Amino acid sequence: MMRKTYKPAFFLACRLGSTIYQQTYLKISKLNMSVSNHVQSASPAKILTYESINPHVKRVEYAVRGELAIRAEQIKDELSKENSHNYDFDAVVNCNIGNPQQLKQKPITFFRQVASLTEYPDLLLPENREQVEALYPTDAIERAQKLLKEIGSVGAYSHSQGIHYIRNNVAKFIEERDGYPANPNDIFLTQGASAGVQAVLQLIITHSNVGIMIPIPQYPLYTATLALYDAQPVPYYLNEEEDWGLDLSQLASSLSVGRSKGLDVRALVIINPGNPTGQCLTEHNMREIVDFCHNEHIVLLADEVYQTNIYQPDERPFHSFKKVIRSMGKKYERFELFSFHSVSKGMIGECGRRGGYYECTNIDSRIIEELYKMASVSLCPNVQGQIMVDLMVQPPKRGDKSYTSYQKELNEIYESLRRRSMKLSECFNQLEGVTCNNAQGSMYLFPQLRLPQKAIEAAHQAGKKPDEFYCLAMLDATGVCVVPGSGFGQKNGTWHFRSTFLPPEELLDGFCIKLQKFHNEFLEKYCD
Repeated sequence: MMRKTYKPAFFLACRLGSTIYQQTYLKISKLNMSVSNHVQSASPAKILTYESINPHVKRVEYAVRGELAIRAEQIKDELSKENSHNYDFDAVVNCNIGNPQQLKQKPITFFRQVASLTEYPDLLLPENREQVEALYPTDAIERAQKLLKEIGSVGAYSHSQGIHYIRNNVAKFIEERDGYPANPNDIFLTQGASAGVQAVLQLIITHSNVGIMIPIPQYPLYTATLALYDAQPVPYYLNEEEDWGLDLSQLASSLSVGRSKGLDVRALVIINPGNPTGQCLTEHNMREIVDFCHNEHIVLLADEVYQTNIYQPDERPFHSFKKVIRSMGKKYERFELFSFHSVSKGMIGECGRRGGYYECTNIDSRIIEELYKMASVSLCPNVQGQIMVDLMVQPPKRGDKSYTSYQKELNEIYESLRRRSMKLSECFNQLEGVTCNNAQGSMYLFPQLRLPQKAIEAAHQAGKKPDEFYCLAMLDATGVCVVPGSGFGQKNGTWHFRSTFLPPEELLDGFCIKLQKFHNEFLEKYCD
């Protein structure tokens, strides 16, 4: 067999081809490795980073659940572990937030009876009636039946504005309270008053130059919401020396400053009774505020969630802004007002139910349509919260089987809150360098601290504000969690903290003894 013979040119071509192939292979391999390395190095990177998220979210601060509350939870975890802590107390007392049932306030029995029956309607079947009547009063059974007839299942979506039957009862409540008619179609049921406040502010804020007048000190919901919606707070200061009163000249000055900065000031927020300051406005002062808003063409937002927390009813009774406006005559018949209420406060304290409402007074019908559209995006407020609103505005009446027990529970909670407010105020005023106004309303005291210069310097060295530094030291020494005044706003050079007076009465004596001991030791440590 003859062998094939190849010419030298052929061998040369093959060798050249092989070399080119090898070089190309090496280049492709290097390219693949480069791409692979790049993919491997890029794959751990996150799409969402702190730098890439909405900057307005990063601006939001909410002191009530801020560093002090986080530290309190850490201490609770340590206390839950045996022999693993070195504290002089056995439990943390959360005075940082108005959360009555967390601090053992008893729920209103009638309200919980009705809610439980709506939650499990099989209890209302005829075959269970005899057993249920042994446990529940007949008026609670009848109310649950009526609500279920109007609602259907509590597990179903309701009307986005809230169940009409309940809105109608809210309108009746407002009419009875104020003596002026209310329209259920102008009422929105909400996930607590906070959701209503946020909905209205979102509606008003159209650009980053919108200004909203807010009190200082204020409830952090307002500054947090303004930061989120990219609007500008226009602060006005309450007068601590006059029981946190509101001076009209302060409103005028604040508005002038805001407008001088080119802000489009559209709304004024009033918290009455006050949070964190506990003041209650006089009717005369409220009329002045209405005049101010009318003359300056500003919408009024009235946060009235503490309207039943009034502890000096003869001297400072509660008046709703709607009632005041309606009493001022035809000149104000087009005055624009949003007013807010909630089941979280008062003697009810059902914070976890997230029930509330807001009423639109003299608001254009097209605006209400837009509010309804936005409420529809969230489908509806939770139904059990709506039921609690119904019970708040339509509680047992004289002659009902539950009326006596309901009134007894309500009065006991009210009188206890009033006593606790006075006792804690006295406790704070006995501390060296501390002054505290009595609470006319709400659930809070806002004492002022005069801190030694060494304490202020130590706070700055620790990267803390002086009142925050003091409150953290209080928490570590006593287990009492409060909120520094800097989280609410305060006049420059002053320091405060906010405390609820919700701890059970039997704990207050021990509370005050621990606080006095801590305060004395703190002053001794940082004595100038």
